[in-house]
Amino acid sequence: MTPAEGYAAARALHERRLREGWRPLGRKIGFTNRTLWPLYGVYEPIWGIVYDRTLVRSRDDRATVPLTGLAQPRIEPEICFKLKKTPRSSAPEELLACLEWVAHSIEIVHCQQPGWKGVSVANSTAENGLHGRLVLGTAVPVEQLPALASALPKVQVELKKGRRVIDRGVGANVLDSPLLALAHLVNLLARQPEAPPLAAGDIVSTGTLTDAHPVAPGETWSTEIRGIEVRGLEIAFE
Repeated sequence: MTPAEGYAAARALHERRLREGWRPLGRKIGFTNRTLWPLYGVYEPIWGIVYDRTLVRSRDDRATVPLTGLAQPRIEPEICFKLKKTPRSSAPEELLACLEWVAHSIEIVHCQQPGWKGVSVANSTAENGLHGRLVLGTAVPVEQLPALASALPKVQVELKKGRRVIDRGVGANVLDSPLLALAHLVNLLARQPEAPPLAAGDIVSTGTLTDAHPVAPGETWSTEIRGIEVRGLEIAFE
């Protein structure tokens, strides 16, 4: 497959899901963390659709997430936005004006390629951007974060399995800033007129700040966030 054929396969999947009653809620952006490109052999960002059946809303920043049906699931700590209007351009000041809130999110990605080897843009887009689940933390209105644009590249995350720190990451890993990852998505969709456009009310999770780490039923993982006033998350997998 070519990348265009991968997106075409994802559109067919999306249309079938719509017929089956799935409701799209926004997007996930994948492969925005440049530090991981050589590890996976994918050197450009991709996107997929988040649905009502894949979104998990945390309670008090805790959630239980079933892994049933996910292939080789991995955990990715991210920064998530909600749009209050459709961006007219990818300029950072325009994007800031389009944001309703910011939250910490954790995406659970999954992959059909054995051992996560042989991953490509084409097969990743065909698998809806490798999207499995998205766990959403407490949202913070943008007006409560006056220095958001300058803070986002400096956001720090600590990812733990139980009490053990597994990984750390920063916002600058994600195309230099989660806001610039959103800008990339706007530009990418502008080149894909057949793709559903971004709209008011959409959530957009901007890509992992760390590597993606395997998870299994019975494990509990958590995150701590520094540099921005959003809360970490705790997830129990079953």
